[in-house]
Amino acid sequence: MSHPDPLEAFLRAMPKAELHCHLLGTVRRDTFTHLVRREHAPISDAEIEAFYTRGEKPVGVLRVLRALDQDLIRSADDLHRLTYEYLQDAAAHSVRYAEFFWNPTGTAEVSGLPYARAVEGIVRAIHDAQRDHGITGRLVPAIDREASPEAALEMVRWVLAHPHEEVIGIGIDYRENDRPPELFVDAYAAARAGGLRTTAHAGEFGMPWHNVRTALDLLKVDRIDHGYTVVDAPEFARECAERGVLFTVVPTNSYYLRTLAPERWALDHPIRHMPGLGLRVHPNTDDPTLHHVTPTRAWQMMVRDFGFSLDDLRGFMLNGIEGAWTDDSTRRQWRSEWTAEFDRLRATLLPVSPSSTLA
Repeated sequence: MSHPDPLEAFLRAMPKAELHCHLLGTVRRDTFTHLVRREHAPISDAEIEAFYTRGEKPVGVLRVLRALDQDLIRSADDLHRLTYEYLQDAAAHSVRYAEFFWNPTGTAEVSGLPYARAVEGIVRAIHDAQRDHGITGRLVPAIDREASPEAALEMVRWVLAHPHEEVIGIGIDYRENDRPPELFVDAYAAARAGGLRTTAHAGEFGMPWHNVRTALDLLKVDRIDHGYTVVDAPEFARECAERGVLFTVVPTNSYYLRTLAPERWALDHPIRHMPGLGLRVHPNTDDPTLHHVTPTRAWQMMVRDFGFSLDDLRGFMLNGIEGAWTDDSTRRQWRSEWTAEFDRLRATLLPVSPSSTLA
């Protein structure tokens, strides 16, 4: 009989926030297959198998996300199902609070679901998941940077015209190549003027570090998603550290898995080096079902692959609390309760010394 890994048990039980996850990248394989068959979509079983196979060089993530909008999502109930299942799965890994992205432009223009109707299904699922699983969900509509700046501004206007307590800010995602942050300055200005919080994917696909600077200084974002190439500019990294910028990092980031040699991947990945530059990081799942990762495994990779200690993880947990878009009273409560629970679980589930546990 195999014995459970005490470190894995601890990491699963520890309280977590998730601040960087894409709703369409959480779709369960059986749900995706059901939607394909329901819609008689031109996606074969072999393609589905490939989408949900994580090889050395993962492929197909963007294809799945686009297929959902183009062929599969047809109603607010579909978005309710995706949202509820994501939050249910996250709660099973002790995620207490989740901010997740969704791209309204694709849903409106391709799926044919207007923003107001689509967001209703997501918000309803947030309420249902909190009732059933005790997890707090918050939605971050994201600009599709492959669309036009005008479409981005239109999306922000939809968000502002249909306010919900559960919709707290905006982001920007999809391929960064040839779509620098400055293209979307008007959309970000409108979001800030409307009281929304802001974040941006920058420095993700090996794109230059100055995209991170542009996102911070021109778009004036509150935090950075990915941001790995900041390590290429040590002086700017020190500035980010002094400013307390939070980087929501992804241990399973596809770009570095594809471009770094397998034997060097964990040693050369920027995540390993970012905290040493004084940068505040927080690990997340990004597209969990497509990356074959869970919140537990994302945190486990921080130890197993990047060599961080339990004390480091405690700090990363606190970074997530500080970076979460919630009120100061809630943040103080989480800081007190989560650290006490982290320490209790550490003493209970990891009775041996950290060095021997992490060896």
